[in-house]
Amino acid sequence: MNIKRTTSFLSLLLGLILCSACTSELTVDNSVSGELDLEKYLGTWYEVARFDHSFERGMSFCKAEYILRDDGKVDVLNTGMKDGKPKEAKGKAKLTDNPRILRVSFFGPFYGDYRIMFLDDDYQWVLVGGSSDDYLWILSRTPKLEDVVREAILAEAVRRGYDVSKLIWVEQ
Repeated sequence: MNIKRTTSFLSLLLGLILCSACTSELTVDNSVSGELDLEKYLGTWYEVARFDHSFERGMSFCKAEYILRDDGKVDVLNTGMKDGKPKEAKGKAKLTDNPRILRVSFFGPFYGDYRIMFLDDDYQWVLVGGSSDDYLWILSRTPKLEDVVREAILAEAVRRGYDVSKLIWVEQ
């Protein structure tokens, strides 16, 4: 196979992969609405629950800290424990046209959606999703949620179509 033919084949294959990714139907309602007071959102959040994914697998005592930078972006510092050892990941978030959608990166130029779907009026807890149904987090200003609050957040996640049985409740 010559280089021109190989390049054409790879371009076609990449196009098919991208098209199939674009047409995959979202199975959840990850919509956002409302304003966001970024100053109130900044600070420390405890990860109460999350869907399993490779970059946090086996982690406990997870926290995220959001710090406003001079350039208007937000530094993100995630900390936790894995196998008895402290771990941290530094990233950044940038604002979008929608105040409840941030674009977050921990891996160079690759950004993912951080969708603030359900937020307490006093900024004490939040339900966060991504651009697909693979990501879901429950965050709180405290390591644990009151039962009534936890049930309200879970009810909202279920209403949106998320399978809350897949949540991992993080040891804090």
